[in-house]
Amino acid sequence: MAQHNKGASPKKIASERIEILFDQAYLNRSNPALANRYVFLAREIAMRQRLRMPKQFRRSFCPTCHAYFVPGENFRVRVQHGKVICTCLVCGAVVRYPLS
Repeated sequence: MAQHNKGASPKKIASERIEILFDQAYLNRSNPALANRYVFLAREIAMRQRLRMPKQFRRSFCPTCHAYFVPGENFRVRVQHGKVICTCLVCGAVVRYPLS
């Protein structure tokens, strides 16, 4: 029997595409509509392929309204009682992450 090369797995291709989309969102952070569109597409790919979004990407957008976080423009960061508190200034959602 002949060996068939199937190429890269769909999950690997999807994770690479998600990384590219978040890089583009970072580069276009001055244009909120475009950055939010890249986040939307990355989330769609992750959900379609049932991939868990890496922590660095999960923390870069609002879990409620999915707006890409741009420091000082659309979200606020505070450190209180051993937690990092991120407040979205678009929808008002508050997310708390442990410091360590």
